[in-house]
Amino acid sequence: MNLAIKQHVISVDDYLQGELQSDIRHEYLAGEVYAMAGAGEKHNRISLNIAFHLRAASRGKACGVFISDMKLRIESSDTFYYPDVLVSCDPADNQPLFKSQPCLLVEVLSPSTEAIDRREKLHAYRKLPSLQHYLLVSQEKRSVQWHQRDAAGQWLVSDLQDSGTLDLACPGLALTLTLDDVYEDVTLS
Repeated sequence: MNLAIKQHVISVDDYLQGELQSDIRHEYLAGEVYAMAGAGEKHNRISLNIAFHLRAASRGKACGVFISDMKLRIESSDTFYYPDVLVSCDPADNQPLFKSQPCLLVEVLSPSTEAIDRREKLHAYRKLPSLQHYLLVSQEKRSVQWHQRDAAGQWLVSDLQDSGTLDLACPGLALTLTLDDVYEDVTLS
């Protein structure tokens, strides 16, 4: 005999209120909430290195650079994620608890989240009309997979291994980021 399992579905408003009160972060997928694990030193250094260079390039511009605690809302799929780094240059993207018009997103890969970052999030993120760049950054080796939208709206994928540069351009922001910048002070196994 099959028994149906009743799942507790919460509203977006309840989710956002709960996140304000919670000691841990949760991602939200169509009414279901999933707790997020913490990150280690390599993950933090990589995220901070990328955010540092993006923040320096965005000074005095209309772009906001956010790291790990800013939610990304994807309204079309009723989803909230916490990307490791998020850049939004749209002045109308002014919600204080989440952003919904990013031009650049970064996920630092970890064994527990890599499959989700490469499939679920890749699929969801590429549907965002504002998104120009999505970086999947390894913390095990010097490797970045760069998804970039071209002028025709098509996605190009580049794999940088060991060295190389990323020319990241958003409306009002331009930055050339090297793999040396990404992995500065990171000890890889």
